Amino acid sequence: MTERIQLPTIVPEGYRKVINLDGYVGGKVEEPLGDLIKLRASQINGCTYCVDMHSVDLQGRGVPLRKVFAVSAWRESPWFTDRERVALELTEAVTLIHEDGVPDDLYQRALDEFGEEGLANVLLAIATINIWNRIAIPTRMQPPAL
Repeated sequence: MTERIQLPTIVPEGYRKVINLDGYVGGKVEEPLGDLIKLRASQINGCTYCVDMHSVDLQGRGVPLRKVFAVSAWRESPWFTDRERVALELTEAVTLIHEDGVPDDLYQRALDEFGEEGLANVLLAIATINIWNRIAIPTRMQPPAL
């Protein structure tokens, strides 16, 4: 598959704004939670580039590979904390917002877990990875070779 247009070259100012937003949320949402959010949204959206990147990032942070592999089946896995489970469930609801929106009980659990500011930052993190997926998929960004 051939990569298409290069957004950083064609619209560098807009691309930098997305990078700046990504940098903001990267400093506000703790790791590895941020990469778990990014990996789950990217799996849902089918973004090969981002799935590869965030799987590698999680591995580099010392997250066991079995846990990385289990992100797509987090509900059945014993390896996720309550905090991670709320974040992953919220990631799915926001990424698939056209289906059912974000149910009130999920929103309340996320609010209880993260507080107002933390929830706001988690929502920005989810929105940001969805932006990246929507850049990478149509431009056919490719992960590095194996």
